[in-house]
Amino acid sequence: MRRLYFVEPIVAIYAFAIFLVFPLVQQYVYRRLWQELTNSSYPVSDNSRCTPTNGSNHSNQHAEVQRAASLFSLYSDLFSSIPSLTVTLVLVSYSDQCGRKITIVLPLVGSLVYILAFLAVSFFELNLYLLIVASFVSSLFGGVGTMLGGCFAYIADMCEDGKQKMMRMAGVDMVIGLLSGVASISTGYFLRAAGFNWPFFTAALFQLANLLYTIFILAESRVVESPAEGVSCGMAMQKLVKGVQQIFVGGSHNRNCLLGLLITIFSVYTFADMGGLSMITLYELNEPLCWSGILIGYGSALSTTVFLTSFAGVSLLSRCLPDVVIVLIGMLSLCSGLVFVAFAKTTLMMFLARIPMMLAVMPFPVMRSMMSKVISKSNQGVLFACVAFLESLSTNIGIAVFSSIYATTVAWYPGFNFLLAASLCIIPMMMLGLVNLFREDDSEETEPLLSGAQNISSDDLPVA
Repeated sequence: MRRLYFVEPIVAIYAFAIFLVFPLVQQYVYRRLWQELTNSSYPVSDNSRCTPTNGSNHSNQHAEVQRAASLFSLYSDLFSSIPSLTVTLVLVSYSDQCGRKITIVLPLVGSLVYILAFLAVSFFELNLYLLIVASFVSSLFGGVGTMLGGCFAYIADMCEDGKQKMMRMAGVDMVIGLLSGVASISTGYFLRAAGFNWPFFTAALFQLANLLYTIFILAESRVVESPAEGVSCGMAMQKLVKGVQQIFVGGSHNRNCLLGLLITIFSVYTFADMGGLSMITLYELNEPLCWSGILIGYGSALSTTVFLTSFAGVSLLSRCLPDVVIVLIGMLSLCSGLVFVAFAKTTLMMFLARIPMMLAVMPFPVMRSMMSKVISKSNQGVLFACVAFLESLSTNIGIAVFSSIYATTVAWYPGFNFLLAASLCIIPMMMLGLVNLFREDDSEETEPLLSGAQNISSDDLPVA
């Protein structure tokens, strides 16, 4: 059978399956906690209005369930973060020796285990906290950071040109947005028509198909030079440490400072982005919005269009603007959108709040490409292992921090989380101004990174 060199279908199916389940996770937990804490059935409505019994007791119930749901998210994240981070760092860096496919296969197995566990809890109405155990077990196989780290390293193997690399990485983000948007719209209707069980079962089937494609159809991008040697765990760790040493201390002072600065900016922005937006579903379920599953699906779908608009933004702006300016525009987009969300009190305002964030994903592919340009081909796996590790770490810490803050502030001002995240965006924006200080005028690698893509012809662009 002829094998293919495309990871985009894997990312697409993975995004569809995850975003078919992800909006349901918080809703399912929220409904179960509502039943347990209030001893009453969850009020289901097809519109965005709260139930007629809008008394103080009803508001107190909402606040209590909101706090419990955010703390549940915190515990789930804490129990899964450490194993996932460790696996991401070791596995993606080790892919320089053993190939990239293992970094994709194992997270797909973990995701399948988690979805099947969720299906079991929902179908048999098992203890809700078994989901935390399932989250921990699935994290032993890695997580989304592991898979995306492997996919980006795979793309780096296949692309020689820096512009092509950036566009293909942006294309991966676009695929995530396109398929996750379709899944998010489907979720609300799926939930109303069939309950929670069928969406979980459907997502499990998609992940199984994804796993089979990866194992039997996807070609390996990195040929293992000495497969017969056998690498022990100790040797793998030694190679990891050596690889990290090479990418951080193997270059000139300016290059090392530039790389460290880019990684710091990337991590802080990820913390503000993922942490700030992690509570948006709970915010929509809370008063005064009180969104239904249908509206949450539409809201999630509208949010995921940011991947499409960000891809278009990277495609157009990279022709006339430096990479640093593109990143700055994306950060300003996120910051303004978060401020808008913090003051949105009606359904229309909440939908309109997505518009300022239409370019918020641009910094991620551009900065990955910027970091990849200053690292040798042989160390791409180690680089993306470190990037995926720090991205997962920033995401997990961000969700944990903002979950606890939301639980504390939801009673007096639910929008505080979004204002805090918007304020944190100022830090990486200020740090971007330092990038040009470490420019190496005599380097062929860092010149394109800072000057943009003005001199790259259209022949260098990848085929969509």
